[in-house]
Amino acid sequence: MTHTSAAPRILVVDDHRKIRDPLAVYLRRHTFEVRTAEDAAGMWSLLDQQRFDVIVLDVGLPDGDGFELCRLLHRRHTTPVILLTARDAAADRIRGLDLGADDYITKPFEPRELVARLNSLLRRCARTQPGTTAQAEPTDTQVYRFAGLSFSSDVERLVLADGSTVQLSTAEARLLRALLDHPRQTLARERLIDLTARRGNEVFDRAIDRQISRLRRKLGDSPVQPQILHTVWGGGYRLSADVTVHRT
Repeated sequence: MTHTSAAPRILVVDDHRKIRDPLAVYLRRHTFEVRTAEDAAGMWSLLDQQRFDVIVLDVGLPDGDGFELCRLLHRRHTTPVILLTARDAAADRIRGLDLGADDYITKPFEPRELVARLNSLLRRCARTQPGTTAQAEPTDTQVYRFAGLSFSSDVERLVLADGSTVQLSTAEARLLRALLDHPRQTLARERLIDLTARRGNEVFDRAIDRQISRLRRKLGDSPVQPQILHTVWGGGYRLSADVTVHRT
């Protein structure tokens, strides 16, 4: 359907009415167009009806785990996700970011903090969904070709040698692009964190290690005898392939 409103569309998914409804009212006062859902079923139903610029997703829904839902959203949609969580453990924050969440906020929170994070996410969003009003920074699409594979920076998708495609999470795509921008160079974990972390998000060494493992599987690279993505013990990681870049 055509998106005619000038206001960014936000979908708030939270099963607590005393949080969901006042938050929707507050966001509308800050020029957002807001729809709400109380569970995962309601979220999927709304996503079938229209597009959204950001999904604000509670991790503790009655009919679905928010982390798993975040993973599914990245497989089926490209809408950015901000996770709402009552958990303040670093492991939960890392897990959410690893699964493709674009940001997180811990309950209880000030609604104005969520407004700031929404505005920040909309500004830095690197891709614009067809028909949405989120303004992305103007960038050229870059198509990387390496080891018989290709990767398009705008759609965060790998095309394998047989023509099949593999969708990457946002975190995996940022990591792959950092490696492709530095082919045959050993990048320490700290350097990869600098290249992939976004303002306001914490990224840790172990998160990089897990992302590397998942990325290696999606590249079809052997974890035992990798040919493309090598671990340099004590040094970091290296993409061992020649890379050509085409801009469109």
